[in-house]
Amino acid sequence: MADPAVVYVVIIALIAGLAMPAGGLLACVEGVFPDWLDEELRHGILAMGAGALLSAVALVLVPDGMKDLSTTASCISFLLGALGFMVLDIWLARNKVPASQLASMLSDFIPESIALGTTAALGGGSVLLGLLVAVQNFPEGFNAFRELKASGTYSSRKIVLIFTLMALLGPGMALIGYFLLAQYTVVVSGIMLFAAGGILYSVLQDIAPQVRMENSWVPPLGGILGFMIGMLGFSL
Repeated sequence: MADPAVVYVVIIALIAGLAMPAGGLLACVEGVFPDWLDEELRHGILAMGAGALLSAVALVLVPDGMKDLSTTASCISFLLGALGFMVLDIWLARNKVPASQLASMLSDFIPESIALGTTAALGGGSVLLGLLVAVQNFPEGFNAFRELKASGTYSSRKIVLIFTLMALLGPGMALIGYFLLAQYTVVVSGIMLFAAGGILYSVLQDIAPQVRMENSWVPPLGGILGFMIGMLGFSL
């Protein structure tokens, strides 16, 4: 019989992952609002995704990652993540692959799912971490869907299917964290800081420049809301 704690963490990770296709499904909805409001809404959700990613970096990945690493090792891991994503971004641009926001979403989701498993194995609050991951994944799924859809390569149905399959990475990574990495906290810390550096690079390079709209000052508030959601989950 399966360990109830394992089943519990798998369910939490799966729900958090399914927020990605849920965000994609919202992005499928078009023509509901007037054009001006629709455009502001889309830019606002883009900013919300950026705010959620920043909250993951500031409130989860960096603080938890630095617990078990020296300052030097922390900075090296963080810098390597940024450099790694710069190389990935260059490769995506040269090969005209529209997946920078998809890469950001996964770089957030995978290490946090691992952390979800290690937290559960060590008796921590995995539910709150799972909630934080879910609220981050929703706007990120929305933004990654729009990026892929705009390329004209994938249909809406195929993108949502891809996101649904990617949601299965959550339980898989959580199980790896639970059974394999809970005792290797230094490794988990390095992974989290590497991801944090990559996410911050991606936000500054790809997401933040797309938030601004001419003659509109509302969309950046989406970023504030996204970060505030992360603060709420962190404080709980």
